[in-house]
Amino acid sequence: MNPFKLWFINLKFRNKILLICIIASCLPIIALGSIWYYQIQDLLVTREEGNLSEALNQSILNIDYKINNYINIIDQIAWNDEIKNGITAEYNDNYEMYKFYSDTLSPSLLTPPNLQTDINSITIYTDNQMNPHGQLLRPLTDIKDYSWFDGIMASNGATLVASSSDEIFRLSNRIFDDSRTFNNIVQMEINYQQFFAFMSSLFEEDYGVIILDGDHQPIYSFETFSNQNLADQFSSSDFVDRLNNGLFEADFVFQQADLSSYNWTVYLYRPTDIISTTTLPMRLTVVLVIFLSMLIMSLSIYLLARVVVRPLEKLSKNMEKIENGDLTVSIFNSGTDEIGSLIKQFGNMVNKLRNMINQVYKSKIAQQEYEMKALQAQINPHFFYNSLSLINSKAIMAEQEDISQMAQHLSTFYRTTLNKGRSIINVEKELENVISYINIQRLLHSNSFDVHYELDKSAYHYTMLNLLLQPLVENAINHGIDHKEGSDGGELIIRLKRVENMLEFSVIDNGIGINPTKLQSILTTETEGYGVRNVHNRVQLYYGPSYGLRYESEFDHYTKVTLVIPIVDREE
Repeated sequence: MNPFKLWFINLKFRNKILLICIIASCLPIIALGSIWYYQIQDLLVTREEGNLSEALNQSILNIDYKINNYINIIDQIAWNDEIKNGITAEYNDNYEMYKFYSDTLSPSLLTPPNLQTDINSITIYTDNQMNPHGQLLRPLTDIKDYSWFDGIMASNGATLVASSSDEIFRLSNRIFDDSRTFNNIVQMEINYQQFFAFMSSLFEEDYGVIILDGDHQPIYSFETFSNQNLADQFSSSDFVDRLNNGLFEADFVFQQADLSSYNWTVYLYRPTDIISTTTLPMRLTVVLVIFLSMLIMSLSIYLLARVVVRPLEKLSKNMEKIENGDLTVSIFNSGTDEIGSLIKQFGNMVNKLRNMINQVYKSKIAQQEYEMKALQAQINPHFFYNSLSLINSKAIMAEQEDISQMAQHLSTFYRTTLNKGRSIINVEKELENVISYINIQRLLHSNSFDVHYELDKSAYHYTMLNLLLQPLVENAINHGIDHKEGSDGGELIIRLKRVENMLEFSVIDNGIGINPTKLQSILTTETEGYGVRNVHNRVQLYYGPSYGLRYESEFDHYTKVTLVIPIVDREE
């Protein structure tokens, strides 16, 4: 008989099981580990290309969105009949020209830069013999000598002019005159650094990005490499030469995408050495994991085969834990014999008990959970503000002061309300939000109530949760002043003062007051929408139980609600 076979037959049963389990467990681990070891490099390269492609696609969408937004703005100006008529008219006196400047030109050209910080300025150039108006209206001779001027005059649409060396980014468009009496160009100066700012944060380090125009001239470039030698040897100036000579692919993993509308090509690249360096620790980790897995597997099988009474000991310890109220026990089934059946039934009992307790616990949490309402409208801020700006401009031109004021107040109110998605805001901005809201309400109420502000401006630079005051003011108007009877007019007082290390905001109205019974439960009663109870809970959740709202009211006379929060500096 084969000596190995004889040796295996004579082994103890426990050792046989141990040997078979070790061989059966370790062989798949070794095979899978070996395959994984040699495929890591290809997988990482593929993943890196996917990351680059995803980042590049996001960048393309961002650039397209911004430029389309600029084109929409400049098209509104280029096809504005009032502007067109104004810059092609022949003026008899300076007063008519000044009226066009103040009523039409200035509102139309100043509003977009005020709403979008990435727009530096908008200027109209004309060869009409009009007086220059600051940077808003300039003679056409200011730009006639530039190389791109003839191209703009020959184009029927918006023209982009961008340069990496000069860091300029302009969008120009002709203002078409049917009579062709004068030549007019509207030009938008865009903040170059702000427009491309997102390109410098696509990855933390070790990447580069370059945008080339149709003549392979760089429009924008950015590189950041931890390897100083690579940073010194490579620059955007020799990018095109390396790409044309096939040298670029040897050193870099890259992706490219075309912006056909502007005849641009965007390249995003990372050094191949970074990926190779990254794979070394992973390969070492694979070897270590294989070794540790085999060691742990061998020890586990050895202990499993050796410890026969382990299931009973584990069952006893688990029962002791449950007796002490600890349900975090691990239940296992060692077989189908009497002990295995007992362990299985015990495990089922523990699982049912844990599920029942979890259901009760989750039910209690669900009853006490604080639910924030959706306060910020899901709208496109640029579209909303541009629309309000257009309404404001039209109202000014139509001399509708009330409509203009309402558009401006709405713009301020929603800008501070949205707060760029942040929940923390300056005290000054929170007050600006409330003042805008009050101004809107006064317009809606035909100025039927008065407002007095008693504000400590030294507290303006502190920070607080946003949207705490507006619900209080809304309640004061809707449930207090609106229901006031008698000939006396409504009055609203907004007060801010510092008290030691706290800020106290007070909203006081001379409305109908609050019924004493309702006053006792106003901070505990749940209402529809975002009411004072939610404001109170939100303040206490964020700042602690020592802060929140306090109500004071005399029925048919007044109501005073005080918001108390701690003083918090911006740095904190």
